[in-house]
Amino acid sequence: MKFKRLRDDACLPEQAHPGDAGYDLISPDSITLAPTQKKLVSTGIAVAIPEGFVGLVCPRSGLALKMGITVLNAPGIIDSGYRGEVGVVLVNLGSQDVSLPKRTKVAQLVVVPFHSDSPEWADELDETQRGENGFGSTTLHKISEDVW
Repeated sequence: MKFKRLRDDACLPEQAHPGDAGYDLISPDSITLAPTQKKLVSTGIAVAIPEGFVGLVCPRSGLALKMGITVLNAPGIIDSGYRGEVGVVLVNLGSQDVSLPKRTKVAQLVVVPFHSDSPEWADELDETQRGENGFGSTTLHKISEDVW
C-alpha cells in the first residue's frame, strides 16, 4: 500500500508485529485533550486505498483503556478515491486532561474489502434463524417488558 508524506515530520504507518491487521497511525504533533474534548489530529500522510477496499480508522485499545482516549467516529472511513490527509478525530472520555507527545500512535488503519452493489428495494428479505431479533436479543437474562 502506498502512503504519501505531506509533512517532513510525518511517520510511515507501521504494523507492530508481522501479520497484524492494523497499521499504527502516528501523529507528528503533541496533543492535549481536556475531558470530553474532541480534536481532529493530523497524521501528515495521505494513502492510496486500493479500489474495492475501504480503510477503517479504529481506536487503539491501550489509549482507550489507560487514558480514555478513543476515535470519536469509530471507525472512520477512508474511501479508495480519497487522496487527502488522513485525520483522526480523537475524544477524551476520561475525567482528566491527557497530553500525548509527538509521534504517539493515535489510531490504527485496517484495510478491508467491501461490497459495492447498488442498493435496491425488495418486497421481502431472505429469512434467517435470527430474524428480527435485535438489540439485547442474545443476552442471558432478558429484562421483562413490564419493567419499561
